[in-house]
Amino acid sequence: MEVGSNIVRVQALLRDGKTEVPQQYVQPLETRPVQTFKNVDDLDMPPPPVIDLGNTASLHEQLERACRDWGAFHVINHGVPINLLDEMRRVSRSFFEDCSMDQKLKYSCDPNSPASEGYGSRMLVASNDTVLDWRDYLDHHTLPLARQNPSKWPHFSSNYREVVAEYSDRMNSLAEKLLGLISETLGLPSPCIKDAVGEFYQNITVSYYPPCPQPELTLGLQSHSDMGAITLLIQDHVGGLEVLKDGKWSLVKPLHNGIFVILSDQTEIITNGRYKSAQHRAITNAEAARLSVATFHDPAKTKIISPAFDPPKYRPVKYGDYVSSWYTKGPEGKRNIDALLL
Repeated sequence: MEVGSNIVRVQALLRDGKTEVPQQYVQPLETRPVQTFKNVDDLDMPPPPVIDLGNTASLHEQLERACRDWGAFHVINHGVPINLLDEMRRVSRSFFEDCSMDQKLKYSCDPNSPASEGYGSRMLVASNDTVLDWRDYLDHHTLPLARQNPSKWPHFSSNYREVVAEYSDRMNSLAEKLLGLISETLGLPSPCIKDAVGEFYQNITVSYYPPCPQPELTLGLQSHSDMGAITLLIQDHVGGLEVLKDGKWSLVKPLHNGIFVILSDQTEIITNGRYKSAQHRAITNAEAARLSVATFHDPAKTKIISPAFDPPKYRPVKYGDYVSSWYTKGPEGKRNIDALLL
């Protein structure tokens, strides 16, 4: 799947007219989606809850239930302008669909360094037997401000960098607000979880999932839970995100004015397992390209994360060590946080 040192992008496979999925993208039988995108709505799994942040009367009760039962939920009336969500979707899609491959490759990330900033296709430094995700992505390092290098952000659109910067600020504020509310549902002071996480290290990752000729064999993103504290995600009208609940996959139907909240592993550790990080994946489809924008809020690599309750169920971990382990072992569900259980 490589030409010289250049990794082939999924979009380039379609440009070459592939009608069969290359072997490196074929999932083993046990991880293939059991249904195609066409009939996923036929499953009787309820969707994750939708929480109105403007409904203060029952807000804490709804949040407690969603965090305990799902680890993921939509929020509406979240304070982020809907036109900003639309602009973020628009400029993100424009990069993938309006730029030539040569233009996009100018922003390539380091293929030998996991999670480096820029345009890529592989979450991990893959070996020959690594199953690849059917997606391309564009990753931005947005916070702290010292990490920002807007020269690595595309500038084909006159307001691309301004949109990303404003979106970053709005997501940062919302993440802080949500962690404060989640702390309160546990009887903790509002700043408790955010203080335990420390200063946010924020990444914004745009994922682009081209149409797949054999969606029943592939995943756009393999099953995993996120490493950090909290992830805020928007998707387009196509849909394809699934969350695991009670051993079954539930489709996260797109909500135009909503932001999807995903609790991540460090929040599970801090809450001592009272709230679980959400295991999720992305399925593919043969008809339409799909786009999502995930904003990750993580601790600093030097931060020690430990439970806020006794007796602890998880051993303390330095976040940088946790990240290294995650990228060494690969995602595969929640095995990385399970390794910390006492």
